[in-house]
Amino acid sequence: MALFLTIVLNLQHLQRLNLANNAFFSQIPPGFGKLGNLIYLNLSNAYFYGQIPIEISGLTRLVTIDFSYSYFFNSYYFDSGMLKLENPNLRMMVQNLTELRELYLDGVNISLKDISGILPQGGSLETLVLSGTKFSGILPNSIGNLKRLTTIELSECDFSGPIPKVMANLTQLVYLDFFYNKFSGSIPPLMPFSALNTLDLSSNNLEGPIPESVFHLQSLNILDLSSNKFNGTVELSSFQKLGNLTILSLLYNNLSINAGLASPALPLPLNLMMLLLASCNLRSFPDLSTHSGFTDLDLSDNQISGSIPSWIWKIGNGSLVHLNLSHNLLEDFQQPLSNLPPFLSTLDLRFNHLRGPIPTPPLYSGYVDYSNNRFTSSIPHDIGLYISYTIFFSLSNNNITGIIAKSICNASYLQVLDLSDNAFSSTIPSCLIQNEALAVLNLRRNKLIGNIPGELGHMCSLQTLDLNENLLDGKIPKSLANCEALEVLNLGNNGMNDTFPFWLKNISSLRVLKNVSQTGEHVLSLQKDGENDAVTSDKWINGNGLINGNDAVTRPSSVSNYLRFNILQLDQWYYQDAVTFTCKGKEMKLVKVLTIFTSIDFSCNNFQGEIPKDIGDLKLLYVLNLSGNGFTGRIPSSIGQLRQLESLDLSQNKLSGEIPAQLASLNFLSFLNLSSINWWEESPQVINCKHFHFKAEDATPSTSDGRHSSSRKEIKWEYIAPEIGFVTGLGIVIWPLVLSRRWRRCYYKHVDRVLSRILNHQNKRRASGGRRSHTIRRRRM
Repeated sequence: MALFLTIVLNLQHLQRLNLANNAFFSQIPPGFGKLGNLIYLNLSNAYFYGQIPIEISGLTRLVTIDFSYSYFFNSYYFDSGMLKLENPNLRMMVQNLTELRELYLDGVNISLKDISGILPQGGSLETLVLSGTKFSGILPNSIGNLKRLTTIELSECDFSGPIPKVMANLTQLVYLDFFYNKFSGSIPPLMPFSALNTLDLSSNNLEGPIPESVFHLQSLNILDLSSNKFNGTVELSSFQKLGNLTILSLLYNNLSINAGLASPALPLPLNLMMLLLASCNLRSFPDLSTHSGFTDLDLSDNQISGSIPSWIWKIGNGSLVHLNLSHNLLEDFQQPLSNLPPFLSTLDLRFNHLRGPIPTPPLYSGYVDYSNNRFTSSIPHDIGLYISYTIFFSLSNNNITGIIAKSICNASYLQVLDLSDNAFSSTIPSCLIQNEALAVLNLRRNKLIGNIPGELGHMCSLQTLDLNENLLDGKIPKSLANCEALEVLNLGNNGMNDTFPFWLKNISSLRVLKNVSQTGEHVLSLQKDGENDAVTSDKWINGNGLINGNDAVTRPSSVSNYLRFNILQLDQWYYQDAVTFTCKGKEMKLVKVLTIFTSIDFSCNNFQGEIPKDIGDLKLLYVLNLSGNGFTGRIPSSIGQLRQLESLDLSQNKLSGEIPAQLASLNFLSFLNLSSINWWEESPQVINCKHFHFKAEDATPSTSDGRHSSSRKEIKWEYIAPEIGFVTGLGIVIWPLVLSRRWRRCYYKHVDRVLSRILNHQNKRRASGGRRSHTIRRRRM
């Protein structure tokens, strides 16, 4: 490649140079300054990196510059970094390019964040693409000077404030994309934009009603106003005038859409291919029965009730690809379903009230979600024929009975199978466990019987295996050790009789034995399975994930990563892991498990022996629950090294000796349970853990077996005196409130004033709170 570039840079009469979509893996050579006759230069997605050379600014005849960088394309395959404009910066590069018409810099790392003064002053620019450059601040009024501008794309930047009204000067605009910024206020008048083809203002903070001028943009092909704060009532018939409209997205605003058409003779634009109206307070289906070529329909998160009309399966004569009717009040189908559109790739009916038998999935479906409904009957025995290409299939939280059909094993592309919260009563098909593509298998809360099949091969891809709350027995298959990507293993609340699976410590992605730098948080839950074994440090303390950590503990200020499985590595489709475990004395369900959260919960088993001293090496632990076992010996003082620990439960064991004073150094500890422990010492140990005092004597339960009957305990007045003083002081305050009306009025007047200030302050905080942002995948036509 270096020789090729050398040859190219010697072609001094060259006028057009296109090196896009290559793999140079190098910096842009400064020799480009020799090509003084260039009018067109395209180096997009060519794996160039580093600083764009200053010599480019000397190519004064340039009309088109394209240094665009596809973030997904290059970051996935290329780790050396992206193109940069730092020194020289963007202002220095374009100041001499007076002939410039087209400038594509999307994805380039630009040091200047303020776009003011950077825009060419001659007004000759026709295309300006700066997406993903992280420009910020107010979009300056000088943008209105670019009167020849036809395309402006500023998506995925950090612009804020109102969209300037001078945008009305750009009368030749064809393409306007301000997706994913922080623009606020209302949309300025758009009447001059008679040629506008694409208007994408999605994922901003825009508010107010949709202006009437939008409904007069007759050349409009794509209209995306989703994920803003627009409000008011919109008649769907208002869009009848936009005859060229193919994509309409209004989802996730504060709008109320009336689907009833004022003029049935004039339906929605017949060219419409995508209608996205999620969370628009719809109460009925829009009539799309006459549309052909329809591909995407999203009516989720609305208030549509009744039956799913039969015409919906015939939209576009079988061209429908994505259908999302989730989170509504739908009850049944207008007529029994025989054959769904075969090319319906996404079918999402979750969170409705649908009842009856399970609809047969579309033949070539990739994503099928029937969860959280009222479907009954059993899985069709031949369902495997219909999910041969399915990647995600969920029947969770229905009333499905019978057996798990073995034909599911024919779904060779299946990555997520969720049959949890039903009433399946069969054994687990061994071929299901052996499916090498399966990453998530959730069968929790059923009535499954028998053993866990034990033939997991070395190609096992399982990341989540949840069999909690079934009737399984037998032993845990050691072939689980072949599942090197395993993150969540939940076998609790079954009837298995086995020793603790210490061999799982070799799976680095399990959080309990995990290397934090590789994958993130994971939980091993083996509660209430009656396991009986001695715990030694060489068996279950494996160091990287829980050991790594500095003595100076830092708390995360913001967390955006949760334990989940991305389907096909796409953020739009993912399976969210949930784990139930005991923390701070309460059983809780983590619907979103933080990737930094670490816990060990071995409660309600029969582990014996001493707690290993090496447990103090697990410096990243947040929760440690060893309650309900048979641990003996002393509490290791090394627990005081667990500086991030928030919950410690050692109750209901046979521990003895003193409470280590080192526990006082656990600054984040908010829950400590040492009850029902066989203490030796007579003198109570007082532990000050920042937010509470704990006394060992208070935790000692009364015994009826006579083990302590012979040891008489004297009254220790140094501990009782503070309690007497507290009761006396409390009586001095309470007694006047009971007997004196004047004292009561004065007291409650001041209490009311304090509460009023607190509540007013909380109300103001709620009013200024953030909103939930929903984004859709951007489509560029």
